[in-house]
Amino acid sequence: MQAFVYNALPARVVFGHGTLAALPAEAERLGLENILVLSTPEQEGQAASVADRLGGRAAAVFAGAAMHTPVEVTDEAMAMVADNAVDGTVAIGGGSTIGLGKAIALRTELPQIAVPTTYAGSEMTPIIGQTAQGEKTTQRSLRVLPETVIYDVELTLSLPVALSSTSGINAMAHAVEALYAEDRNPIVALMAEEGIRSLATALPRIKADAADTEARADALYSAWLCGTCLGSVGMALHHKLCHTLGGSFDLPHAQTHTIVLPHAVAYNANAAAEAMTAIARALGAGSAAQGLYDLAQALEAPLALKDLGMPEDGIDRAAELAVQNLYWNPRKLEHKAIRELIAQAWAGARPAS
Repeated sequence: MQAFVYNALPARVVFGHGTLAALPAEAERLGLENILVLSTPEQEGQAASVADRLGGRAAAVFAGAAMHTPVEVTDEAMAMVADNAVDGTVAIGGGSTIGLGKAIALRTELPQIAVPTTYAGSEMTPIIGQTAQGEKTTQRSLRVLPETVIYDVELTLSLPVALSSTSGINAMAHAVEALYAEDRNPIVALMAEEGIRSLATALPRIKADAADTEARADALYSAWLCGTCLGSVGMALHHKLCHTLGGSFDLPHAQTHTIVLPHAVAYNANAAAEAMTAIARALGAGSAAQGLYDLAQALEAPLALKDLGMPEDGIDRAAELAVQNLYWNPRKLEHKAIRELIAQAWAGARPAS
């Protein structure tokens, strides 16, 4: 066996059905007395319910989280942190809300409790992406890793089927790229293949019956595994492209990942044969790229960036941005080939085998 390095991240996970009931005890465990509860505007009701559950420990609710963590939104939340002498945050929602909690922690080092309601996986990573002046940048820092993550399967039952599908494939992307990451290792590879396999079986069951609690539990478990992969090793072309597209054209995060993933995998296929075998095996498919495309199609997920509102004349700009800063990828970054990848994803074409 080859030598490897594996870093276990210091996060506490509470997983199960009805585990939101543990929130007050987890807040007490962290010594939090003035908590800012975070959410998007759409989940403000859930945030208010969380604040009620926290009782006197809840200082205020900020329901302004937005996609791609705009710095101006973080500035607004920071004003509430100062006004209420906040000593910690609870983020309930998906990647947008958890990203805001991370942005606050990056500036203040305040403890975080994350309560995911989607399969985004951000809660398990020391990674933060922020958008300023139309450009999204990412960085890694243990300062942004939530101290506690509460996974409550019951909170995912109301997640619409369409968003469940794209959120799940977004989570799958973390595991896919972990299998061919520069710093990949056997421990992460185990989690990655299991995460892909479990999601590939859970998502069709959720589509068939959104109230299937076992399917929901399997998907949330898989998202935890995939998020752990994302937090443990570096990512490559797929994530770079999605950050570029999302930040530059204000495209929805999970849907963008869903569309781009099969094409990014096809781009890297010949340079990462072992990873492709594992991905195809987990999907029960003959080809990793086509298996991912077929899964998205079967789930009736979006397949074309043009359907998300990306203009065709943005293809060239996206290709330029994608190769601007050097980063590791199993296949050399070639402008012409990456432009073709983006064009294929824009049109929703089936990736080559």
